[in-house]
Amino acid sequence: MFRNPHYLTKGVEATIPILIQLCLWDFATDMEDSLQIFELFPEGKSQRIIHKQEQPEYRKEYLIPCSQSVTAKVYIIDDETHSTMLLAEEY
Repeated sequence: MFRNPHYLTKGVEATIPILIQLCLWDFATDMEDSLQIFELFPEGKSQRIIHKQEQPEYRKEYLIPCSQSVTAKVYIIDDETHSTMLLAEEY
């Protein structure tokens, strides 16, 4: 799953730094659920990412050093023809 063509919304493009976008795509690549949930929080000079899915239940946290951290909730949705990254408020 999540190996289909990738798209992102204008909100993601304007808000989420490219390094973080690439990390989120990478984290979602081999996941089983068609909905991946990412919660992003600044932590010092790093980006904290909480990655979740519902079925099967999954939760993992990452801390990535970066100069541009953000606070956001991001979804990646796969519909078997393409995968889309969007901000929660764009859903």
